[in-house]
Amino acid sequence: MSHRCLELLAPARNAEVGRVAILAGADAVYIGAPAFGARAAAGNSVADIAALCDFAHVYRARVYVTMNTILYDSELDEARSLVWQLYAAGVDALIVQDMAYLMMDLPPIALHASTQCDIRTPEKARWLARAGFAQLVLPREFTLDEIRACAESAGVPVEVFVHGALCVSYSGDCQAGFVATGRSANRGTCPQMCRLPYELVDAQGREVAPRKHYLSLRDMNQSAALAQLVAAGASSFKIEGRLKDARYVANVTRMYSGLLDEICRDSDGQYTRASRGTSEASFTPDLQRTFNRGYTSYFLARPARMASLDTPKWAGQQIGTVRSAYDNRRRSFRASLTHELANGDGLGYYDRGGVYRGFRLNRVEGDILFPATPQADLEPGMKLYRNTDKAFFDILDAKDASCSRTINATISLNPVDDTRLSLDISDERGCRATLVVDSPAQQARSPQAAQRQRVLEKTGDTVYRIAEIDDNLGDRFVAASVLSQARRDLLSLLDHVAEATYTYDRRRACELSDDAFEGMVLTYHDNVANRLSRQFYLGHGAEISQSAIEVERPGGEVRVMQTRYCIRRELGACLREKDGAKLPLPLFLRNESGLYRLDFDCARCGMNVIKTC
Repeated sequence: MSHRCLELLAPARNAEVGRVAILAGADAVYIGAPAFGARAAAGNSVADIAALCDFAHVYRARVYVTMNTILYDSELDEARSLVWQLYAAGVDALIVQDMAYLMMDLPPIALHASTQCDIRTPEKARWLARAGFAQLVLPREFTLDEIRACAESAGVPVEVFVHGALCVSYSGDCQAGFVATGRSANRGTCPQMCRLPYELVDAQGREVAPRKHYLSLRDMNQSAALAQLVAAGASSFKIEGRLKDARYVANVTRMYSGLLDEICRDSDGQYTRASRGTSEASFTPDLQRTFNRGYTSYFLARPARMASLDTPKWAGQQIGTVRSAYDNRRRSFRASLTHELANGDGLGYYDRGGVYRGFRLNRVEGDILFPATPQADLEPGMKLYRNTDKAFFDILDAKDASCSRTINATISLNPVDDTRLSLDISDERGCRATLVVDSPAQQARSPQAAQRQRVLEKTGDTVYRIAEIDDNLGDRFVAASVLSQARRDLLSLLDHVAEATYTYDRRRACELSDDAFEGMVLTYHDNVANRLSRQFYLGHGAEISQSAIEVERPGGEVRVMQTRYCIRRELGACLREKDGAKLPLPLFLRNESGLYRLDFDCARCGMNVIKTC
């Protein structure tokens, strides 16, 4: 039976959030570099990243740094220099999109192929692995069969998203933001065109459906399918959200960490966690109580509805319904509640026009609610939602989001001779250390084992928990001060052993032949933006007919998105079904940014979004 390590990969907006993620149970975190990350607003200093690496490595957790934008020629030297700095800082791997990194003079740091690499086929997974990538981030759109096929083809660990926001377009192949605003998703400044409201119109410009957020998908939630993803061959399970705060990261990480622990426990040794340590928290994780746009399993079990049409924001968890209209004199209203509320909660509802209205709850007395501001639009029967759960958030806002993590260790206490004794320690990371101390043999007047155990169990502010003590000293007396100092020295020695024995994954050698890409013709969808990327593709037999759109915009109409999501299907007008005539052909999306034609590709059950001139 093969053995596989399972990695829970959590986002880190900064080093502090990264620390929380690791304490909450993450096996690895991904964090933005000072530059060249696909979330330009989430950059971090090299010094902060180095500190996070030191913290993570104690638990054998890893730190991956995102440098997954496409690069311009003028940036190649700066990017190369930054990689060397990150390597020196102890970073475990870089998550990149641009093939220029394969052509640079870099240290032997591991490279992971970002989801921006747009890995849609087993063939592409195979050639990326052969090009030298140590881990591949697969598209969010994949089914279980597609994940399995890529995992088998690649021969390196594959990473899948399990929770968080969904891009409606295949990642790495969205040009909507750049074409409409000059802000490029492939350059880290995505303007989130998919979260904007649009009108759905026909060829004559007549509205055929009301203005809504037609491209705004719900958030992914694969908590119920985690075991299936493991069985399909995935090794790394990624939580999206590099701009999310500590309370979000702690809650979601605790949930998925617990689920992975269960899978490992039930696997009879087939699976183990990739890091070490026991995580604990003073809260019970609940995915409904932190930000989400409603959940979808996306294409793992394709539901009838995938989009969050009414709002791209978080309405909150439904907690009841309105029973009476707002009373201006009493400044309150009555509600039928399904959850206990607290003063200071944030509540909301959709008014008669479908607009979300939010308010802070000043006070709650049974079923009588007192909003901080008047709510004239409230009507009986309206659903109430909570998007600020004060009691829950107060716990998550405590130090380290109320999370902790310890390394279990075992100490053996043995006599050496009449003047010395030894303390041997081993831990769950596989680290071992031995300390010999001077302590002349003296027979004790009373039993000593319980007292020695109390002294040795005091680990203070270290990461260790002494799970077992094997005391072989019998009735030999050892001064408490000697034993206390020995314990401190022993734990410090174990820290040094752990640091010295930490192992890194390393860059894989390129095994591609010179004609590996023969017959491949690259367009602006392949995001070739610099001379090194061109050299890589041309050197392996490809042709380049167009550079990245950020470098050279093609004329005429431009396909700015290719999606596996279909608006017609979402609205119950699939062209393959009897209700397809409910909406006309052709269809367009329209808002202040322009007009976009929707081309429906029924053969692959998808949709192209075309920016018209």
